[in-house]
Amino acid sequence: MIRARIEPMTAETFAPFGLLLPPGAPGERPLELIEELQNGRASARPRLSMATVEPKALPLTVAKMERHVHSSQAFAPMDCASYLVMVAPPQVGDGKPDLPRLRAFRVPGDTGINYRAGVWHHPLSPLERAGRFAILTFVDGTEGDEEWADLPQPVVVDP
Repeated sequence: MIRARIEPMTAETFAPFGLLLPPGAPGERPLELIEELQNGRASARPRLSMATVEPKALPLTVAKMERHVHSSQAFAPMDCASYLVMVAPPQVGDGKPDLPRLRAFRVPGDTGINYRAGVWHHPLSPLERAGRFAILTFVDGTEGDEEWADLPQPVVVDP
């Protein structure tokens, strides 16, 4: 069993996996994603989903991770206290989650994230209470939209 301790979330610590989308102050220029939205397939179209997800309790045992090889995936909280983000880069060779480089973060409920294409991540996990999110992914309806990996050993995420 591997243990992962939740780290503070900053733009710098999350940069290897994607982009942190912090709230802007009133009157500030809007944050606009263009180049950061990755779509690696001409046949894929944007899918905007709205999801309400039940909270998860810590410590949390994780046995699977997912990734979108051809698409970035953005999460914008609409009503959330905070949520867990657990990420891992792909291993060189087989492309499975690189567990020694796995990271876990607590994200404030007013902050979004945009995963880069190919980044392994745990499914959306609000912490204190249910959370409602807008989710943007590029899909074409094939198996290439999403890939799942069973972890070789469970990961326990500690607060």
